[in-house]
Amino acid sequence: MVGARIARPPHRPHDRGSMMQKETPSRKNIRLREYDYSSAGYYFITICVKDGHAILANIDVGARIARPSQIGVIVEAAMRQIGEKYETTALDKYVIMPNHIHMILVLNPAKNNGRAMRAPTISTIVNQFKGYVTKQIGFSIWQKLFYDHIIRNESEYQSIWRYIDENPIRWNEDEHYVIQHNP
Repeated sequence: MVGARIARPPHRPHDRGSMMQKETPSRKNIRLREYDYSSAGYYFITICVKDGHAILANIDVGARIARPSQIGVIVEAAMRQIGEKYETTALDKYVIMPNHIHMILVLNPAKNNGRAMRAPTISTIVNQFKGYVTKQIGFSIWQKLFYDHIIRNESEYQSIWRYIDENPIRWNEDEHYVIQHNP
């Protein structure tokens, strides 16, 4: 998108009430303590836009798909490149929602072709993805953290795959739902 100008979302200050509030609690680490997040397997990932701005796509009520915005097109291109950047990683399923994305990432066993190879962690993949998108559009749109879930069996996989597939239809019921303004 050479020469395209992308508008930064408006700043939406949080209602902090009185200046005499307690300090913000530290974020709880939700990662499994002893788990190796570079292990082969299937991972469900959700990445949210900072402050819940609906800047990635637009969904008409009842529609099966989201229409990506200019930023959403960049995000989608970056998602599709994950498997090219990391040869042991594949993007299995994804959806771009107005203010968040869901994806199933597959980490395959590292191939040892006579050289030492270290598999990327889920955090490395997500953080480099977010950094790439930030560089492409010129400013960060992402929340600091992301949600991940290790998919442990076929039943979980099917349920999550269906959730991603049906997410646009259920947008107005989604926990991240906000009233959209055309991106």
